[in-house]
Amino acid sequence: MGLKQQAADPAADPKKRRRVGFSNIDTGVEAKDCIKIFLVSRKDEVGASDSFCIDPVDLNSFFEEDGKIYGYQGLKITVWINSISFHSYANITFQSTSDGGKGITDLKSALQTIFAETLVETKDDFLQTFSTERHYIRSMVSNGEILQHKASIGHSSNSGRAEDSDLEVIRMVMGNMAAGHLYSRLIPLVLLLVDGSNPIDIDDPRWEIYLLVQKKAVGEEDFHYILLGFTAVYRFYHYPDSSRLRISQILVLPPYQHKGYGHYLLEVLYSVAISEDVHDLTVEEPLDYFQHVRTCVDTPRLLGFDPIQPAVNSVVSHLKETRLSKKSHTSRLLPPLTAVEEVQKGLKINKKHFLYCWEVLIYLGLEPIEKYMENYTTFISDRIKSDIIGKDSETSGKRVIEVPSDYDQGMSFVMFRSQDGEATTVEMDESQANQEEQLQKLVNERLEEIKLVARKLSPRQT
Repeated sequence: MGLKQQAADPAADPKKRRRVGFSNIDTGVEAKDCIKIFLVSRKDEVGASDSFCIDPVDLNSFFEEDGKIYGYQGLKITVWINSISFHSYANITFQSTSDGGKGITDLKSALQTIFAETLVETKDDFLQTFSTERHYIRSMVSNGEILQHKASIGHSSNSGRAEDSDLEVIRMVMGNMAAGHLYSRLIPLVLLLVDGSNPIDIDDPRWEIYLLVQKKAVGEEDFHYILLGFTAVYRFYHYPDSSRLRISQILVLPPYQHKGYGHYLLEVLYSVAISEDVHDLTVEEPLDYFQHVRTCVDTPRLLGFDPIQPAVNSVVSHLKETRLSKKSHTSRLLPPLTAVEEVQKGLKINKKHFLYCWEVLIYLGLEPIEKYMENYTTFISDRIKSDIIGKDSETSGKRVIEVPSDYDQGMSFVMFRSQDGEATTVEMDESQANQEEQLQKLVNERLEEIKLVARKLSPRQT
């Protein structure tokens, strides 16, 4: 890590009289305003103007309580991450330091919180890693399991992606030294790029990491692996003799995003879930964009899944023939329980996500959609109102709250039925007018999500 104080301006007049006064209070500088992080794959990209700059989720969270750096004037921090070995190097420059009342931030300690042992002390040592560790990924995954699959790169018009034949997905189980060592080097990317994520326990063999790599030839006989992305999956026990897979983290490295690799990786996970006959594949708190990708993967699978087609056709016919707006009661038009069970058994899609995709399936079945849009909007509105306000809902009056526990914070809760009939923990304004406004906003947002998926799957949809 390079630390350098810039020399004073030689053009300044040394005979200029000094003025005596009170120093200004140090208001600090936000970390995101003085730190730039670059992901580089070659030595000549270090310091180059066209190097790939990544956009961290929240740099401020690593510095002080208020996310600011104190005590530096003219501070500039540049970090390079080697995308071959995942070592990092930080170059720090500033004009001067002074304690303006908030102390002087320990930059080295703060950066080590993010980059830990991947942080290299000198630039020369960092540059050497491009040659000395060029086969790092290849050596780490040599004992991993190469998965056979039929996945294909999903819908993308971007050029520059690898051919399917050059791609491999390799599974490694934690508790293995190589798997733990590799994941430890990936932790900085997890902290910087996966919102709200924490490192997994590398000693727990129930954790599995799936690595999407590109096999790239070097010369006529040699090759090395390029890591395009990875996902960390936890294997839960499911009574009586099965398991459930839960995606905890999934990341496609920034230079390779929007090229279909996340779609590809998710298809491989489903292939694993089906071939091993696990109960289902779930996601831990999916972010909006991943939820969109997941829906784009699962909706075509559902469209080709024969056991649910009668149920889909029944709801579509009902919406075409019945004006929901004239009914006095809400109509959720949920899939039958048999369809939910068939989807979970055959496609490994859990109930919650199936219901999310169900609305897309209905939308795609209503052709021409313009003719039935009013009815479809009522269908979505009734469902959201039922979920949030609790009318005609099987969960009406039930509420789940977390309680403190020394056992497992993620599994400690109490369910109770309130006398007031509270349906969910979603807060709604007490004013009827404001409730309607909030409800309409949720409906509009949900309709836009559905239309976006529909446009990707069927260009005729608008």
